[in-house]
Amino acid sequence: MLKVGLTGGIGSGKSAVSSALSDYGAVVIDADAIAREVVEPGTPGLAEVVAEFGEGVLTPEGRLDRPKLGEVVFADENRLARLNEIVHPRVAERSGQLMEQALASDARVVVYDVPLLVENGLESLYDVVVVVDTPDRTRIERVSRDRGMPRDQVRSRIAAQADRETRLAAADFVVDNSGTREELRERVAELWRRLLERAG
Repeated sequence: MLKVGLTGGIGSGKSAVSSALSDYGAVVIDADAIAREVVEPGTPGLAEVVAEFGEGVLTPEGRLDRPKLGEVVFADENRLARLNEIVHPRVAERSGQLMEQALASDARVVVYDVPLLVENGLESLYDVVVVVDTPDRTRIERVSRDRGMPRDQVRSRIAAQADRETRLAAADFVVDNSGTREELRERVAELWRRLLERAG
C-alpha cells in the first residue's frame, strides 16, 4: 500500500484533488473532516476548546464557530499552538483508526489530506508527498469568493502557513492548480497514473 501525504495551502484546491483521487479508487483520510468531527457538540474535544477559549467561540446552537475561533487563534501564535494541542492528538488517534480500516480493505493507495503536513514536519510519515500549488493571489481570490472570508483574513491564514517555497521543497509530486478545472482534472489523472506506478 502506498501512503500519500496530500497538502496545499488554504484555497489551493487540495479538496478538489483529494475528491478526484477518491473517484479513481484511493482511500482518502481527510484531516480537516476529522478535525471537525473531534469537536462536534457533545465531544470531549469541544468541551476542552470551550474551556480554553470561552463560550464566545460557539454558535447559538452550541456548535463550534470556526470563523470566530479563527479570528482568535490566527492573530496569536500561542493561542493557535494551544488549539493544536487540543485537536491534533484527537485527529491522530482517529486517523490511526481509519488507517487500520484501509489496511484491512487491501487498498493500493491511501491519501492523507493534511493541510499542515509541512508545517508540522510530517513528511517522513508518507511514502510520497503531493503538494497542490496555486499562486497566492489566486488563493486569496478563491477563498474570499467561495467562502465569503474577508481578504485580510485570508492573507493572515496564508501567513500562518508554510510559504510556497517551503511546501514545494517537501514535494515528491506537484499538482499545478493555477488554471481551469479541466486542466486540473488532466493533472490529477497523470498524478494517479504515477501513484499507481509507485504503488507497484
